[in-house]
Amino acid sequence: MRVAEAEPKPMNAPTVQSQSVDTRTGFFNALGAYLLWGILPLYLKLLQDINAFEVMAHRALWSLPVAGVVLWLIGRTSDILPTFKNPRKLGILFITALIISSNWTIYVWAIAVERTLEAALGYYINPLFTVAMGAAFLGERFTRAQMVALALAALAVLLLTVLGGVFPWISLALAISFATYGFLRKTIDVGPSQGFLIEVMLLAPFALAFIVWREASGHGVFFESVSNTALLLGCGPVTAAPLILYAFGVKGLRLSTVGLMQYLAPTLMFLTGLFIFREPFSFWQAVAFVMIWAALVIYTWSALRKPA
Repeated sequence: MRVAEAEPKPMNAPTVQSQSVDTRTGFFNALGAYLLWGILPLYLKLLQDINAFEVMAHRALWSLPVAGVVLWLIGRTSDILPTFKNPRKLGILFITALIISSNWTIYVWAIAVERTLEAALGYYINPLFTVAMGAAFLGERFTRAQMVALALAALAVLLLTVLGGVFPWISLALAISFATYGFLRKTIDVGPSQGFLIEVMLLAPFALAFIVWREASGHGVFFESVSNTALLLGCGPVTAAPLILYAFGVKGLRLSTVGLMQYLAPTLMFLTGLFIFREPFSFWQAVAFVMIWAALVIYTWSALRKPA
């Protein structure tokens, strides 16, 4: 959800250096990341019968060797020890690890129970939550366009709740957790690849303990079949690969380009949920999506007016 100094986010990057021009390598790396994030529901759908917490545990555990190999290949393993010696940085990374693991679990569960459209909505409104957090905690001032965009998004949530009869907690939980994750990662000067590796290192003991407990209690599925073993092992690469591509990509892109490309992933998620998974799509959901899209057009237009 950023080796460059910026971080995962399917869409909400912690610290990126602004570029004066876009590079072809940066564009295709970022494009690869957003495409992988966008089609991730197709992979997770294969795991829909497996407990979401177990899937999350395997995502954390098997991301560790992938992230470690990448950091070794780029020659940045020496950056890890100083961070472990800094209690503040380590404490914040432990918190962000908990936040991102919660985000993963909710996302996996949403795909399994046919609520991909709600997950897509969450990642659409994530940039707006990021703007709101900047105003709330960093003293950043809203522009008029941003205020209109936020008001539209809030009204969309209200319509879904009151007229649609369903509070979109999945969308809000994903958006808030990702925005919070990005905000906290901005507060420490730890590179994206290094930070991600430390996060999964902190999660790995808990993930391993949970997996062992599931297997010992007879509820685990890792050794149940070759397909389950392969799919759960694959959770590592499908989690780490887009984050790594993203980190390389944003290094060679202008912030305005990253801002536009970030909508590719939720758009693919939305299309997957609607046309491949054929999830129910109510009238009020359609109204809410249109309002969110309008809010994002206003927000993006406002951002593009500023120098990249």
